[in-house]
Amino acid sequence: MSVIIKTPSEIEKLREGGKHLAMVLAEAAALVRPGISAMELEELAQKRIKEMGDTPAFLGYKPAGHRTPYPAALIVSVNNVVVHGIPTAKIILKEGDVVSLDLGIKHDGLFTDHAVTVPVGDVAKDKAKLIQVTRESLAVALEAIVPGARTGDIGHAVESFAKKAGKYGVVKALAGHGVGRAIHEDPYIPNYGRKGTGELLVPGMVVAIEPMLTLGSDEVIEGSDGYSMKTVDGSCAAHFEHTILITETGYEILTLV
Repeated sequence: MSVIIKTPSEIEKLREGGKHLAMVLAEAAALVRPGISAMELEELAQKRIKEMGDTPAFLGYKPAGHRTPYPAALIVSVNNVVVHGIPTAKIILKEGDVVSLDLGIKHDGLFTDHAVTVPVGDVAKDKAKLIQVTRESLAVALEAIVPGARTGDIGHAVESFAKKAGKYGVVKALAGHGVGRAIHEDPYIPNYGRKGTGELLVPGMVVAIEPMLTLGSDEVIEGSDGYSMKTVDGSCAAHFEHTILITETGYEILTLV
């Protein structure tokens, strides 16, 4: 494992990029409503990223093991799709859907990553609570980042909170990660684990923390498009993510407006 400590100049660029990213994702989330297509959200994201002078991080990105590059800037994952949903004009959001929007940008050579989950119109109470609990689990994960913390402390915090909140599946096959000079770096940060285990979090590290919870099974399968990861039982999922800087006293969220 090779963890990259960012320089002060890199951190300043990441702060700038994180703000740009938060602005674009907030604009995309504000457009979510019944009748809008995933492609319309994609077009907005690409347009605003370009206007800010940045580059989409996911468009053309080819993760290890994939035959083709990811074909969009924005990830749009609806209902039982946990992550990596490909936006198309055929995906029309409906009243009661739950949609996760995940976006990464490259600003001045450095990457940030951010995700939110939003309801489409009025949603069922269990789906609304899933969104709330997943959002809160990210806050709980960040609270675990104190001087001397390890990646296992983050995973333990997410898993423990989710179990106390109800019968939620904590997705184990997908995880948070380092970010900055590349879109995916070490360390690997699962949303489960034991306190005091895993990689030590030291000042200057930049990581993406991203809890993913479901209303059912924690197991996922790959969709026929080769990218989307779906719950094995078809249950609804939610996903929140922030890019953060590890500091001497704890952390700083970089993906805020």
